[in-house]
Amino acid sequence: MLRRLHHEQPESFAFTEANLEWAKTQIAKYPEGRQASAVIPLLWRAQEQEGWISRPIIETVAKMLGLANIRVLEVASFYFMFQMSPVGRYNVQVCGTTTCMICGAEDLISVCKEKIGPKAHTPYREGMFSWEEVECLGACANAPMVQIGKDFYEDLTTERFAEILDELAAGRVPTPGPQGGRYASEPKGGLTSLIIPQGEDRNSRNASVQLAVALEDGQTRIQGTEPVADASMINSDMASPAPEKAQDAPQRSAPPPQPEPGSEHHHEDRPEGSEELEAMQPQSLAEAVEGKPDDLQRIPGIGPAIETRLNENGVFHFSQIAQWSDAEVAWVEREIPGAAGRPTRDDWRAAAARLAEEEVAEREPDHNDTHGESRD
Repeated sequence: MLRRLHHEQPESFAFTEANLEWAKTQIAKYPEGRQASAVIPLLWRAQEQEGWISRPIIETVAKMLGLANIRVLEVASFYFMFQMSPVGRYNVQVCGTTTCMICGAEDLISVCKEKIGPKAHTPYREGMFSWEEVECLGACANAPMVQIGKDFYEDLTTERFAEILDELAAGRVPTPGPQGGRYASEPKGGLTSLIIPQGEDRNSRNASVQLAVALEDGQTRIQGTEPVADASMINSDMASPAPEKAQDAPQRSAPPPQPEPGSEHHHEDRPEGSEELEAMQPQSLAEAVEGKPDDLQRIPGIGPAIETRLNENGVFHFSQIAQWSDAEVAWVEREIPGAAGRPTRDDWRAAAARLAEEEVAEREPDHNDTHGESRD
């Protein structure tokens, strides 16, 4: 396959400040005169930041390493892990090697053509999706499978694969890993060795899947400031798998009244000066009103792990999020693992306000049925 520079190129490229420091650290690992050995790490980091390898990226990396531009182009065009043309935010890589091909990879490609677009290596749906067939991704025991961003989705059927694409299009992050009920790559017929002793239990997710769930994002381009899951974050989740809904969250005492959309948001119950102005914990509820939490995953950027942590901090409803102050948003971005930058970037407050208004509108017919009588 002939690989060359894309016919449309951006005017310039620059590493983010954090990624530039990272790149300098990589270059410093090599002895004087051997800096060229850092070419692959730098190209990979640039692709993680921008999505693909452009001419300005090649020129920037060549200048940093003291190389001719053609030497960096040779590396980028040789390795198929480098994208030489723009890809979608979700670039779906379908494994088409022998095992996956036998188990249905061609059917997965048909789903890509139907739900994404007819041609590989082409962004569709306003740049959200692209797809390509790739060589073996090393998950043969879980064939057929695809890689999307940093995550593997295995044991796929055409129906489940279509659902995953729909979830991504809706702004949700499907839980990666085996999709057919397996823990990892054990036999489909059940374990025949290394069987768990009776009375003992195993975590609901393997470590690779749990890491993806803890960070709750396998797609975001690396800017150098992304949250990194530490051992305590992963191990605590592994020991106690995230509950599906808020009723499993710990109970709190003395719930304050549930705020209605559009009402004033006050904090008289907080002692003056007890929090920093730039980061103040949002007002919390002991439990969801009437035991019915809102589906916070309808807000872009909120997936199962973040929803669980919000519930654990007493946030259950759209109306709560819609009324957060800037200081409360700052607290969430700092204290909720995986949420760094998301409330601001995805504008959670505006999305929550719209969803809260929709719920109020949906309840209006019920009020009309009571002939003007209000419901408690």
